[in-house]
Amino acid sequence: MHFPEYRARRLRRTETLRSMVREVHLNVQDFILPYFVHHGKGIKTPLPSMPGHFQLSAELLVKELREPVDRGIPAVLLFGIPETKDSAASGAHAKNGVVQQAIRRIKDAYPDLVVITDVCLCEYTDHGHCGVIRNNDVDNDPTLDLLAKTALSHAYAGADIVAPSDMMDGRVAAIRESLDESGFEWLPIMAYSAKYASGFYGPFREAAQSAPQFGDRRSYQMDPANTDEALREVSMDVEEGADLIMVKPALPYLDVIWRVRNAFDLPLVAYNVSGEFAMIKAAAQNGWIDGDRCMMEALTSIRRAGADLIISYHALEAARILQDGTKASRKK
Repeated sequence: MHFPEYRARRLRRTETLRSMVREVHLNVQDFILPYFVHHGKGIKTPLPSMPGHFQLSAELLVKELREPVDRGIPAVLLFGIPETKDSAASGAHAKNGVVQQAIRRIKDAYPDLVVITDVCLCEYTDHGHCGVIRNNDVDNDPTLDLLAKTALSHAYAGADIVAPSDMMDGRVAAIRESLDESGFEWLPIMAYSAKYASGFYGPFREAAQSAPQFGDRRSYQMDPANTDEALREVSMDVEEGADLIMVKPALPYLDVIWRVRNAFDLPLVAYNVSGEFAMIKAAAQNGWIDGDRCMMEALTSIRRAGADLIISYHALEAARILQDGTKASRKK
């Protein structure tokens, strides 16, 4: 193709033409919306670093879900903030724990909404790490039993998908075995397969009150420099029984999403994490960028890289824009 016979601008002339030949389309059905469920009642605590998001008690969460459900967002991801924490993360698998109660309330109110539960221990431990501590580090194998108990408690409460985010070796197999033995062989596992030890989790750790009280998580989360390792991690999760696989974070790891997409044919999820969300929000509030435009561009890039589903704190705002127009995210 040579100019002037081929003019690429011919198909860019109007929005209708651009839309007709667009290679990647965002849809409301692509999104999973995360929530922070806090123990107690009447709680709606704003998260300063994540504008528009809150710590919510279960009954107020049910009310907040009305608009996402009406707009067709298909799934939510729940993180729990318990009343008390201890070294054994006992609140993570309690029958009437904060997430377990929230699952039941949500499924009663919105039976068709897919409820995904984060299966990890950092929100429930007093030390803020994702498992049992021994010699100032997480002891992998004893942690697997607690993760399996937590996933099973979510299944009994009515979760539609369990999502282990701990990055322990062998956790998918342990959870799969526990679920199958208890009659939940139909329940999918969405594995945080390639979860990096990222600096982009800061706002989340404040929101979930899960910052480590000593050290960091680099002994079990992945080194940001590695991509071959990501393929090995995903491969192990697939072999152990994962039904959906995930790369987290999203925007700094679009190359990893692309590599995973080309290597595996399972549904691929990308987590557009709290720090990615907060940067766009902060820049928009300072008038440095068009927040709506940059949000949609970022989300499109994640789909373009190969993700089938996107976990994002932008999800509701993006749904408003897709359905109502470019000013929808500014509605009160």
